Amino acid sequence: MESRDITGSGWQTFSGLVLALGGIFAVVEGLMAVYKSSFFVGNAVFVFSGLNTWGWITFGLGIIAVVSGLAVFGGREWARWLGIGIAGLGALGALLTAQAYPLWSLMIMGVYLLAVYGLAVYGVRESAALYGSGTRDESSTMQAPEGSSGISEASDRGRRAA
Repeated sequence: MESRDITGSGWQTFSGLVLALGGIFAVVEGLMAVYKSSFFVGNAVFVFSGLNTWGWITFGLGIIAVVSGLAVFGGREWARWLGIGIAGLGALGALLTAQAYPLWSLMIMGVYLLAVYGLAVYGVRESAALYGSGTRDESSTMQAPEGSSGISEASDRGRRAA
């Protein structure tokens, strides 16, 4: 297994967890905004509408984030792009709440941006195709011929050619 495959699967797992857990937190926060608005600051000013509307928006984005996070674990390509969009919106939302919770917002924004990085650079991989079969692609591995010592044989041939 190549180092990039191992790194990519780590980023895939991290991104899926961030999306799923962030989505669960968003669902809880959205439901609290809708049903228990006394939990939030009473004199908050919103760009448009009120706390109830923003609660439903947060709830909907949280559901989408959970679905996307679980689909990232399944290796779905559409989950990669949906996850990038949802994590980007989460980072933007964290930036917009920085006035109320500065340190928390910056930490959450950083985590979401790392999830965007992981999905953008490494994407998603078919887990079953990479790890489930138990076999490796022979064309991707270089094997030394029988009776040779591999690297030392190749370096000897390189010295003789020069």
